[in-house]
Amino acid sequence: MEEKIVIAGGTGFIGQYLQKKFLDEGYKVTIISRQSPHVSWDRPNDIVQSLEGADMLINLAGKSVDCRYNEKNKAEIFRSRTETTEILGSALIQCQNPPSLWINSSTATIYRHAEDRPMTEEDGDIGTGFSVEVAKKWEEAFFSFSLPATRQAALRIAIVLGPDGGVMTPYKNLVKYGLGGVQGPGDQRFSWIHVEDVFRIILFLNEEKELSGVFNCSSPNPVTNREFMSHLRTAMNKKIGLPTPKWMLEAGALFIKTETELVLKSRWVIPKRLEKAGFVFQYDTLEKALRHILEK
Repeated sequence: MEEKIVIAGGTGFIGQYLQKKFLDEGYKVTIISRQSPHVSWDRPNDIVQSLEGADMLINLAGKSVDCRYNEKNKAEIFRSRTETTEILGSALIQCQNPPSLWINSSTATIYRHAEDRPMTEEDGDIGTGFSVEVAKKWEEAFFSFSLPATRQAALRIAIVLGPDGGVMTPYKNLVKYGLGGVQGPGDQRFSWIHVEDVFRIILFLNEEKELSGVFNCSSPNPVTNREFMSHLRTAMNKKIGLPTPKWMLEAGALFIKTETELVLKSRWVIPKRLEKAGFVFQYDTLEKALRHILEK
């Protein structure tokens, strides 16, 4: 029997990578998206049908946070995460033969700005502010469903690095044009994960049937912003990188319609539950990850 995977919100950087990997592994992949020709969010019966008999559901749906946090965008960021999660949960309840695993995206931004100690699933401090509220409501929507036949795992995903897109494109451009120095103070922690390890974590959770709940989806070796930019300059063979002070980041963020939180918040996240369960990262260090990404 051909195994079937459903990826909701699967047209972005991570979703496209996962789709290719699963297809290469011989899975049948169905995408739920607002984009044609995929299964539409507006057709609940089609969503139920796509989930019927599937082995796994992976939900990545949600408007990008790479935008200005005005009221319209904030409402859409909230709605695009909670509403899609609720649609999927309701569809699973209607399935005669639902997937045995539902993996829902969450974010490592749920933790507070941390420069004093790392945040684990058990002892991490949940932060405050808009991004944290989004993450909390997202997880609340996900875990509000009681699904006896479906195991649930929320991935608090750190900043995802990989070839062909994602955050690496703007970072590489900064280095390329001589602006690859520290951003803001430079001491803020940069928790990251290679997109291949995101895929491997999903396979791992599928195999380890006793695992459920919340997982930090992040490399075990986070770095500071200063270290990240230094490694990236070295990997790209660029000796000079001008620093960007906070005021300049604020002006630049306004110009390119984004928020400085994406760069200035100190995310210090450790994947304690995954490591305890025996997961081994293929790209555990930034050097390995950048070497692979920049070779592509």
